[in-house]
Amino acid sequence: QVQLVESGGGLVQAGGSLRLSCAASGRTFSTFTMGWFRQAPGKEREFVAAINWISGSTYSTYYADSVRGRFTISRDNAKNTVYLQMNSLKPEDTAVYYCAAFQGTAGSYTSTAPATYKYWGQGTQVTVSS
Repeated sequence: QVQLVESGGGLVQAGGSLRLSCAASGRTFSTFTMGWFRQAPGKEREFVAAINWISGSTYSTYYADSVRGRFTISRDNAKNTVYLQMNSLKPEDTAVYYCAAFQGTAGSYTSTAPATYKYWGQGTQVTVSS
């Protein structure tokens, strides 16, 4: 079993920044694709960002159009942790943010689909005030 634990959510003003963290279990963390999704009340869960292992220390990243240029996904394999740095936050970014993972790698289409992910965290609330 793989466990994912998110942290770093909170309340910020528009234009501010937050960094979310997701700690994952397992010693094969480097081979996992890690993703961030978000869900607002009454909305479907939507893709935010993902980081896919390709080979060795080479990874690829994917971003939703709505966050590209503002959010950055990264990972620290030594700590089994993935991060989502969120800058220039907007009220529209308000949602519960979920960390997710699956073992292996995939292309952009598959890596952005929630159904691809087998492991999910409990979520952390991000609220951006105007």
